[in-house]
Amino acid sequence: MLRKPCTVNLVLFYCSCLFSVSTGDGRLGASFIFGDSLVDAGNNNYLPTLSKANIKPNGIDFTASGGSPTGRFTNGKTIGDIVGEELGQPNYALPFLSPDCTGNVILNGVNYASGGGGIMNATGRVFVNRLSMDIQIDYFNITRKQLDGLLGAAKARDYLMKMSIFSITVGANDFLNNYLLPVLSIGERISENPNTFIDSLITHLRGQLTRLYQLDARKFVVGNVGPIGCIPYQKTINQLNENQCVDLPNKLALQYNGRLRDLLAELNQNLHGATFVLANVYDLVMDVVTNYAKYGFKTSSKACCGNGGQFQGIIPCGPTSSMCEERSDYVFWDPYHPSEAANLVIAKKLIDGDKKHVSPINLRQLRDL
Repeated sequence: MLRKPCTVNLVLFYCSCLFSVSTGDGRLGASFIFGDSLVDAGNNNYLPTLSKANIKPNGIDFTASGGSPTGRFTNGKTIGDIVGEELGQPNYALPFLSPDCTGNVILNGVNYASGGGGIMNATGRVFVNRLSMDIQIDYFNITRKQLDGLLGAAKARDYLMKMSIFSITVGANDFLNNYLLPVLSIGERISENPNTFIDSLITHLRGQLTRLYQLDARKFVVGNVGPIGCIPYQKTINQLNENQCVDLPNKLALQYNGRLRDLLAELNQNLHGATFVLANVYDLVMDVVTNYAKYGFKTSSKACCGNGGQFQGIIPCGPTSSMCEERSDYVFWDPYHPSEAANLVIAKKLIDGDKKHVSPINLRQLRDL
């Protein structure tokens, strides 16, 4: 059931803007965010779901909320928050389901991301409720009509095409909480080999990106899937040593990422006027995980906040979790998500990095298109 979107309020810190666009004066404009818990800024707060981060000590280092949890799945800022600040975003995009997200506030953009969400509608069913990409785009369609009402049809279309960026950070859950999920996914893995499953992901994502294009999106940033075999959860349940990663999840991620690269090249060629930028999250995160000491971290294996096993990788971060004292020493905040310190490293490389990290242009260049 669609939840009624919200009214303007001062609770602007609830938003997350992963990628944003120039207003013509070196600042950022509208940011429309789609994806999973890496960029969820609080949508899951409003869902009856097992995937929530609006409990302490999540957000303990998030200055804008005074250290109170906002629904972000990290100790502080997401990559989106950091990118927005670095590129001059005046206000963040509010979560669509927040009771504060309508009227002129949507001109900053809107965040539709949802912890547990994926490309496939079945992904994340273990959490009971979450917003899949299809539902997130349904919600954007509501925002699209609101923009017509605010600006008029012609100006709204121009605003979306020239002043807005659409960021998509999705895919990891389709493996972790679908294809690779113990017990629940066994039937699917028997009936679908990796090639067939990844074919399905790419086919669905092609349709979703094309649908956004048909709703006047033109500037896209799409993140590939990171090295999900290196997260504390995977290392813990597979009983690995500190410097090992689980092979199968990483192989699946790389296989999907190759297909995603080809998909974005195809869309750049076939969708007139669109620009699709690939954020190479896999290589960025793998570099930090492998060379953590170079970036000032003391561990890339153990979660700062969590419980279970030698890497605290079983039970998500919550009030009864063990928590490290120096959060900036840890690459991972919890069993699944990077710390604010790691997000800072990744975000800065996306902003000003070369084509190895973000292609065909980086985010500063994208802002200034």
